[in-house]
Amino acid sequence: MRANSPVVVGRDAEIGLLSSALDAARRRSGRALFLVGEAGVGKSRLVGECAYQAYGLGLPVLRGRAGSTGLIVPFRPLMEALSSHFRAAGTPTDPELVPYHPALARLVPEWRGATHPGHSETVVELAEALLRLLSVLGRESGCVMLLEDLHDCDRETVAVVEYVVDNLAGLPVLLLGTLRPEPGAALDLVRSAEQRHTAAVVDLRGLGDAEVRALTGACLETPPEQIPEAVQRRLIERAAGNPYLVEVLLDDLLETGRLRRTEDGWEAAAQPDGALPSRILRSWTHRLDRMDEPVRDLLLTAATLGGQFSVSVLQTVTGLEDRALFTHLRSAVETGVIAPDGAAPDRYTFRHTLTAEALVSSLAPAERAALARRAASAVERSGEPLDEDRRQLVASLELAAGNRAGAARQFAEAGRRMLASGSHGSAVVLLERSRSLAAEADLSSVTESLAVARAESGDLDGALALAGSLPPVPAGSRAAAARGDTHLRIAWVAVMAERAVDTARQTAAASALFGPSPSPARRASLSVVDGHLSLLPGERRQEPGVVEKAAREAAETAEAEGLPVVACQAWQLLALLSREKGFDAADLCLERMLSLSTEHALPLWRVEALVRLGVNAFMRTGDAARLHAARGAAAELGSLLLAQTVDGLLAMNAVMCARWEEVEEITGRSVEASARIGNHGAHRYLLLAGATAAAHRGRRRETERALAAFRRAGGEGSALEPLRLGLCGAVGALLDEDRPRALADLEASAAWERDHPSYYYLSGRYGLYPLLGVLAGVTGREEYEAVAATPGADLAWNRQFLDLAEAVLLGREGNRSGAEGRLAAFDARSAAFPVAHHLGLRLVAEAAFADGWGEPAVWLRTAEEYFYAAGVQPVAAACRTALRQAGVSVTQRRGGRDRIPSALRTNGVTPREYEVFVLLPDRPGNQQIAQRLSISPRTVEKHLASLLGKTGRPNRSALCEFAAECLADQP
Repeated sequence: MRANSPVVVGRDAEIGLLSSALDAARRRSGRALFLVGEAGVGKSRLVGECAYQAYGLGLPVLRGRAGSTGLIVPFRPLMEALSSHFRAAGTPTDPELVPYHPALARLVPEWRGATHPGHSETVVELAEALLRLLSVLGRESGCVMLLEDLHDCDRETVAVVEYVVDNLAGLPVLLLGTLRPEPGAALDLVRSAEQRHTAAVVDLRGLGDAEVRALTGACLETPPEQIPEAVQRRLIERAAGNPYLVEVLLDDLLETGRLRRTEDGWEAAAQPDGALPSRILRSWTHRLDRMDEPVRDLLLTAATLGGQFSVSVLQTVTGLEDRALFTHLRSAVETGVIAPDGAAPDRYTFRHTLTAEALVSSLAPAERAALARRAASAVERSGEPLDEDRRQLVASLELAAGNRAGAARQFAEAGRRMLASGSHGSAVVLLERSRSLAAEADLSSVTESLAVARAESGDLDGALALAGSLPPVPAGSRAAAARGDTHLRIAWVAVMAERAVDTARQTAAASALFGPSPSPARRASLSVVDGHLSLLPGERRQEPGVVEKAAREAAETAEAEGLPVVACQAWQLLALLSREKGFDAADLCLERMLSLSTEHALPLWRVEALVRLGVNAFMRTGDAARLHAARGAAAELGSLLLAQTVDGLLAMNAVMCARWEEVEEITGRSVEASARIGNHGAHRYLLLAGATAAAHRGRRRETERALAAFRRAGGEGSALEPLRLGLCGAVGALLDEDRPRALADLEASAAWERDHPSYYYLSGRYGLYPLLGVLAGVTGREEYEAVAATPGADLAWNRQFLDLAEAVLLGREGNRSGAEGRLAAFDARSAAFPVAHHLGLRLVAEAAFADGWGEPAVWLRTAEEYFYAAGVQPVAAACRTALRQAGVSVTQRRGGRDRIPSALRTNGVTPREYEVFVLLPDRPGNQQIAQRLSISPRTVEKHLASLLGKTGRPNRSALCEFAAECLADQP
């Protein structure tokens, strides 16, 4: 008879909590719940109960667990969880998941055909993709993900779980995790989530005396009071409330016959304190002694390999033939000690982690070390390549055998391989383990690898501290070259993070270690980092020609030395520098970067090249076709970070082309998602695109709200400042008919760019600013020609305004046909940009009237029609005023009642009064209102008096407050 309880005892409150969480998931109220407790306290029983309830409710259940072998296997519990469901239900075929297949390919083997061997998706990309998958699986009735033994899992899984936990609100998902209260990343995550109120945490206590009695009764299928009191008392004393220990100790009593069933009930055959094991170790020692010797030896060897073990590795260590091996395994399964691992057909697992630990502890220390040494040697001599799992197993066995230095070397090599594969968090764990064991001779090289792993995992400060702690090495030695490479890799991370001071220190350290004559490859890498460093805001810039020459030499050297990544970095830098010569030169650099990345299977760099080529194409022509293709390539690659970056560019292109629905669709799908995964650059650009869209529609309050969000995201003072001032602020001011504010924004943008030189050209400096200067009479032919000769003048957005500027200059010079020719060029070039086209017509019409060229009356009517239909009343009104001043008849606009809120409309507020009303939240004076609407101050007074009467407000201040309240939610 096996002593296993068929029911869960003493956990009614916890089961109630699980039931409530399942109900919440069905109502799309996502929850995260963690069970924390010592081994054997009942965590897995509660997980099983949750799974049972979920199956009964028809919810998909995904169940996985971390390995207890001590091996670091990135994402193992997640892979096991998805496999457990897809094995029976099949992989989902929902079209909305297709963009996430590449990111999920590490977890779902069926989707690995979509992967690119040179790309490792980031943890946040994979986490977001997993969140989308869970949302789809739970769409109908909710779903449950059960992750056990998180204390044993890898750092990458912890990061994914943290992301999922933080973003479950509003999703039909329950995440239930279990772990021991052992210090580590998993426990830190759980306690942090508890403090943030994004997860509930249950600390499982041991059972009380009455509950132990009830559990004993359940195991023996007997009322507790009918079990001998001596047995109950000893179980309470020995098990300390641990349900697993209760069952194991009870098993031992039953197997030895010290507790047996008689006709009169249960009877304790003896009451010996010495006979009843005082610890679980003694219990398992007795059980092993009763097993056949081959089965006992097999189990001891298996336990040495860990709580889970591979059949192939066990066979390698034992040397048993298939028939004998599986005969012994079946016998071990029949004893209840081990069971097949349902998630992996080649693996078995001990019934409980404590079982393996107890079996190993039953051996004498010398015997334990000898067994581990023999197992390590067998695995290494097997002829099988040491993959990451086997290498970590060998390291653990070497450590168990007492060979700390050998274990350190194996852990270090496993960590370096993890680092090369992009599993930075797991690499850090393995390299830290190696560093704690390494012999003095190996310590520096392990620390160097750990410093790089920390930098590339995002812990740049930790990397810098480690690099700074390294002892000096002899100049010119092989160790000096390796140390220099470490500093150089950290420097690249620092320059990409825009940490100029740290970058400079790391490159200086690398240069000193390489000496005056570094190898060509190292000189190329240094040049690339130095070149990117010189472009950072606030840095003392080298002469562009010097930087370009060094970058070109670096690109050529890197290609010759077989360093395609360094070559791509160099060509990327050259593409930025070459913009000063023109976009054809920049595109040549990017085409070379594209060719190299394709040839050497570097998909991330390939997409980078496609994105930059797409950006150049849309800036030059306004056509975003190539940028859309780059977005598709980023999605195919599974790079959410790049895809969101392209989304920001596409959104801004849509703004310039007045495709408002497209802007809303892009920002709607990517603004929150980019913030969620920490893609801060893309998030800020998307927010700015939204603000610019509102500005280009003449929606001032909506623009201000969007810019407030942009500032909260750290946008103010960033490299996007010129775009905020020029493309957003100046155009918005012109649509408010506030030309002084537009000029002020453009001047501020130009001043910022003088202090922070950049290679981005849509801020107005090369188009709108010169046009307004020409119209104001402060920019002449010479200044215009200087701007027109720059590469920025080749961009379609800028060139349309320069066409207008030249037309005005030609008109002033009396060259009517020349002016009209430039206007015709403007018409053709600006066709893709409706807002800019009609705004341009409005801006130059008065100059054309004054100088007698073109058809300004036609232009003003065209612009008035457009802006009136778009609801941009200040410009529409200004067009009508300009027509009247030119003596042209104007059709009076009496429509627009549909734009008036119903509460005002029912009080008789007219469209013209409403135009005044919408300006009042800013508390302008009558003269300002008159200028904005192109009406007289006296007319403004009449409209205000009428509004006071119709709204029942006692004075102007109250009317302004009422306007602010009414319009708070209006665009």
